[in-house]
Amino acid sequence: MAQRVDWILLSNTMLGNFLAGVAARIFAISLPSMAQGLGTDLVGISWAYISYEISAISLSVVFGRIGDIFGRQIVYGLGLLLLTASSFLCGISQNILQLVLFRLLQGVAGAMTQSTGRALAMEAVPEGAIGKSQGFMTMAFATGSFLGPSLGGFIIDYIHWRGIFFFLVPIGALGVFLTFSNWKRWEHVSGAKSLVEKPAVDYMGAVLMLLATCTLAAALNQRVMEAIRPGQRAMLLLLFGGAVIGFLFRESTAASPIVNLSLFKIRMFTYSSVSLLLLSVTFGLTTFILPFYLQEILHLSPSFIGLLFMAPPFFTLTLSAAAGSVSDRTGPRLPATAGVLMHVASLFVGVMLRTDSYWLLPAAVLALGGLGNALFLTPNHVAMIGSVPREHRGFATGSVHLMFSLGMILGISLGGFLMTEVFRTIAGLPEAAPSALQPVAFVTALNVVFGVGVVLAFVALFTSAMRGAKLMMGENEV
Repeated sequence: MAQRVDWILLSNTMLGNFLAGVAARIFAISLPSMAQGLGTDLVGISWAYISYEISAISLSVVFGRIGDIFGRQIVYGLGLLLLTASSFLCGISQNILQLVLFRLLQGVAGAMTQSTGRALAMEAVPEGAIGKSQGFMTMAFATGSFLGPSLGGFIIDYIHWRGIFFFLVPIGALGVFLTFSNWKRWEHVSGAKSLVEKPAVDYMGAVLMLLATCTLAAALNQRVMEAIRPGQRAMLLLLFGGAVIGFLFRESTAASPIVNLSLFKIRMFTYSSVSLLLLSVTFGLTTFILPFYLQEILHLSPSFIGLLFMAPPFFTLTLSAAAGSVSDRTGPRLPATAGVLMHVASLFVGVMLRTDSYWLLPAAVLALGGLGNALFLTPNHVAMIGSVPREHRGFATGSVHLMFSLGMILGISLGGFLMTEVFRTIAGLPEAAPSALQPVAFVTALNVVFGVGVVLAFVALFTSAMRGAKLMMGENEV
């Protein structure tokens, strides 16, 4: 652990998080232009999004553990190098197949950087300032998310959609330069074992985890499930179940498992993980459904909706460092649980939305949710990463990315399913998709979705409050 702040290391990890935030938002708004430029449709271009998410989710924990064994610095540096190269390759893609393949590589690179960056940031500061370091990391990601849409729109309007990928190249190259030019200075924070004590990588466990997370991500994605036949869906679910059972058996018997199951005996880590997963589900519900309500029911313009959706990253950007500082003084439970309460309030307001609500009401949903994220995310990340022994911090960092991404996918899938089923029941149209042509049925289904979110948020409130008050800083025996 650093005795004083290593600002170059902290800045480099923040650069990686900023790059991740920009890449996520700048890509999302570019989908229509990319589809037109590559001569494909909505379904085709969606695979460029899916390929990134599946590879990033399925490999984050694996690369986290590899970083624990071989050194987080080398995994992080190689991840930035691969991200830079794959961004350039995406920019020169000539068809949708090439773009999907290169986005797959981007997802691998994202798993490498996101599974190690926060652990490296924690090692860049003194022990009493880890909350502040995680606050800076969350701020960096939120800054990228905040600036991504406007940057993407400018590049598409005045340059070309390929420019959104080329824009990422110099940022990634700067991170690569900082990492490898400071290689000797940062060897002490790499997390690598000596040659004598270095355990072997559990490759079988890695393969089983990759299979389990890939099949789960595919099963939760509506586009994937619609693209395959019913028999193939059943096989996908069976494959997922078999992979999970095989993985648990393997990890309970392996000498050096990818996932040390005894880590889940640490109450702070386990309860914080569950809280993050549940709140990510509710966040997925909100971000997926609310834009349809704002545009199709309240008839707000896309530009005005874009302004409203700037509220969540604004709060995260401005308050995350403060939440981290509070976590350093009081422990993560108090600020994180306060953040969950804000989410409960946000979702409860969503239950009250009507067909003729004034725009300030859904704005309150977004603002309260953003405030909740600002108070919750940084302390919860501190709790997850800081509660495990230092040699497992890469795994814990990968778990942060895994829980958040899986929760988002689950929330989007659950939101779409509930909206469809409740809409059909209320409208009396068994084959209909949710539509503003039946506004009462649409808003009733919306209220049900938010009601389910309230229930999930209350469970997250319980797990957050029960996580324990004090952070043991990885001194737990496992």
